[in-house]
Amino acid sequence: MTPPIANLMAEYNRWMNRRLFDCAATLAQTAVLEDRGAYFGSILGTLNHIAVGDTIWLHRFSGHQGGLASLAALAGFPRPTSLRQSLSADLAGLRIYRQRLDELIVAWAGELTPEHLSGDFTYANTSGLTSRKSFAALVQHFFNHQTHHRGQVTTLLFQAGVDVGVTDLLAVIPSDDA
Repeated sequence: MTPPIANLMAEYNRWMNRRLFDCAATLAQTAVLEDRGAYFGSILGTLNHIAVGDTIWLHRFSGHQGGLASLAALAGFPRPTSLRQSLSADLAGLRIYRQRLDELIVAWAGELTPEHLSGDFTYANTSGLTSRKSFAALVQHFFNHQTHHRGQVTTLLFQAGVDVGVTDLLAVIPSDDA
């Protein structure tokens, strides 16, 4: 993980989340809440889990090397204690939360330096188990986790009759074409 890749992934995260929430908003609330047999049940449940995971990791990351200035905004975000904790009962509320969170992620990624990404980081999971891992690899996991579950959401949306369209990272990689 490098600062430019973190920035690219933060932009991709924001772009894809906007697309998913736009697509989900075309469905009736009952369709968004319907248990579709996915690990987190519904479209809303899976979108919620992504936001919970991001929030948990950002709270953890705020303790790395004294934290970064952008992470001071986490004071306005809950500290989830469960991967299934509900952040909003409806899509509109979760969308507002997601937009605020995505702006924080973009700002945070923009502050990352090679020095900040170097070394290890010790953190505790939601069960209290402590681990020490490469900070750069944990940032990679942060972005990979989002992508994994957004893939599930695109499938759930497709099953509900909504085609999200292009979801590839390739779509946001700047072109060097002159």
